[in-house]
Order: sequence, then structure tokens, then C-alpha cells
Amino acid sequence: MNVKCYFLLFLIFFSTTSFSTVIQTTLDGSDAIWLAGRTDLTIPDASLPWPGGLLRHSGPTPEEIKETLPPGFSVNAGDVIKVLDPADGGISFYNGFGGTMYGPDGNGNPGSSSISSFGGISGYYGTQGALVGLFLNDDIPDGSAPARLDFSTSGLGIDFLSLTPDLGQIFFIGDGKTSGDIFQEFIAPTDTTRLFLGITDAFGFNGAPGAFDDNDGSYRIKIGINEDPTNPVTVPEPSILALMGLGIFGLGLSRRKMKK
Repeated sequence: MNVKCYFLLFLIFFSTTSFSTVIQTTLDGSDAIWLAGRTDLTIPDASLPWPGGLLRHSGPTPEEIKETLPPGFSVNAGDVIKVLDPADGGISFYNGFGGTMYGPDGNGNPGSSSISSFGGISGYYGTQGALVGLFLNDDIPDGSAPARLDFSTSGLGIDFLSLTPDLGQIFFIGDGKTSGDIFQEFIAPTDTTRLFLGITDAFGFNGAPGAFDDNDGSYRIKIGINEDPTNPVTVPEPSILALMGLGIFGLGLSRRKMKK
């Protein structure tokens, strides 16, 4: 096999390999999904009104929680995201400490929460206070929002197996499994560069997004990017692949010299 063949094999392997990443994070009740990628906004202190921002209580809350930017992670178009362990934890969405805690799947029937869009991020239609995700490119999402997805019982529901949302469309994650204990998958659409995880909330879980300033608690989640929770595979890091490529290239040169 000549040098060109070795190099071609390396290029084919490198270009067709999807790198896997495992991410563990905690989502606080203040991690508003509608603030994903909004580095252009200044979030005022929780004791102040926020004109043009997310809705807040008219007076101080016992918690006085200031909304926070939800965590984001680098992903590529076509990447497959799955929850590796069912998400857990609890968040209380009510004024005052010690309220009822909702789990990552949220509360109520799918469709009991109907929230409108904010900036360039879609609305949400599903369970109340659910753990959700969002794919974005590198742009700040401050333009027209895409249509919202329907996670009601008459729409997608929450037991779908696979979902490819558009950029800027909030999608339900919950605990990451169907009622039949099957891990769901979320596929990054074209032009994706970032994945965000966050919380949905609004007054009465309906209308304009907001009411994050009295939330307590957190959700915990472990996700895999191109990692199958039922059959985990370790993919070499790019630096290791580069060394493999140099080794293959060197082997080809060595074989070529031996033939002279």
C-alpha cells in the first residue's frame, strides 16, 4: 500500500468519525431558556423592574432570584444528544420557600403550559416547568422567533423517540426517557454550533415568559453528545487521531524507502 493510500484511509477515518462528549451540569431554577445566547442583555438586580425583559413579580419575593443565562455547550450539526442517566432533582416555582417541587418532566398534562416567544427564541407548549433544550448558531437570537413545537397530548407529546428541532425552537427533554424507559435522542439541525439547557416558566405557566424571580431548587442532568447510553463507545480525542495519522504516514514512508 503506497503513501497516498495510507493518507486517504486516515482522511476517511477522520472525516467520518463523530467525537463523543459527556456533560454533567446542574440547572438552577433561574436558568431561563429564553436568555440562551443573549449576551446583549443586561439583567437588572432582582429587586428592580426589567422593562423589555422577562416578566417579574411586581413586588419583592422571598427568594429574590435574579434570572441567569442557561448553560451552553459546543455541538455540531448532525450531532446526536441523549441523556445518559435520567435527569433528576426538583424546582419549586411558587412564591416562598419550601413549596411543591416539580421534577424535570414538569407538572400537569402535556399542553397545560402555553408560553409565548421572547426575542428570537420560540414559545413553549408542554408540561409546566419542564427541563428543556435549545439549538442555536453563533448569532444572538434577537430576530423573529420560529414557530413553537407542540408537546401536548394531541401533538408530539413527551414520549417521542427522536426529534430534530429547528434553530431557536425550544424542545422538551424532561428526564430524557420515554414512559417505556427508552432514551430519547435530539439531533442538532443544520448550522448548529451550540446547545443550551434551561427551564421554562411564566405566571401561571402561560403567557409571556417570566416569573423566574421566585424559583428554588435545581435539576441535574448528564448528557452525551454522540454517546449511546445503552452501548457507550469511547472515541479517540483529536490529538490522538493526529498522532495515529502521523504514525500511518510514517509507516507509509518507511515502506516506500524499503522498496527503493
